[in-house]
Amino acid sequence: MKAFDPDAGIEFNEQGYSEQNSGDEVSHTQGFSAVLKRDLVTAFRQRGDMINPVVFFLMVVTMMPLGISPESKALAFLAPGLLWVIALLATLLSLDSLFRSDYDDGSLEQLILSPQSLYFMTIGKVLSHWLTTGLPLTFVAPLLGVLLALPAEGYLPLLMSLFLGTITLSFVGAIGAALTVSLRKGGLLISLIIMPLYVPVLIFGASCVRLAVEGFAIGGPLAILGAFCAAALVLAPLAIAGALRMSVEA
Repeated sequence: MKAFDPDAGIEFNEQGYSEQNSGDEVSHTQGFSAVLKRDLVTAFRQRGDMINPVVFFLMVVTMMPLGISPESKALAFLAPGLLWVIALLATLLSLDSLFRSDYDDGSLEQLILSPQSLYFMTIGKVLSHWLTTGLPLTFVAPLLGVLLALPAEGYLPLLMSLFLGTITLSFVGAIGAALTVSLRKGGLLISLIIMPLYVPVLIFGASCVRLAVEGFAIGGPLAILGAFCAAALVLAPLAIAGALRMSVEA
């Protein structure tokens, strides 16, 4: 059974994407929006996959005072780094499933063979991942900062740095997910490929919060995070598209 999306001009089947319904060329914007809508609808139907990173974030942050120290001074000193590391790991936790279901049901191959630009459609898929994973983690992090006695000066910088940083983490992580999508157990390999690329984002994200807590200006680290984010938005989809073609053709 097939359904046609009149807004996008793209034909869908029950599993995923199919080629263009008519001979008329569909704009890149319409292809992007069609993929984004489809993945968001799928994510909200499978809420368990969307909630898992947030639950992981909550559980690990809750256990930190038990494993380190219940003293507020010790927790406040470690809070910026801990929150960033845990948010990074929570994002990494969800990457393996980014392209997995589409690969298993064959819709990823249809996506690649589509006349639409794979560049823009991969942006739609990764943006959907960020909206259902990175954005919730960004908004939850300041609330969990209370559990780690994060000083009041650090909440807004934490929110801003995670907003920029999680976008970068999603786009860079999607490269590893695309490279390993054809492997049955690619989760460990994703970590080995992506973790070195995450280190600069982690350093500047945590330092942004640390500088704010200590009373220093945070313009520098935020500007670098913004540059990382812009570079990832432009360059990562090229690498993702190439990795997907290589994985499907292998």
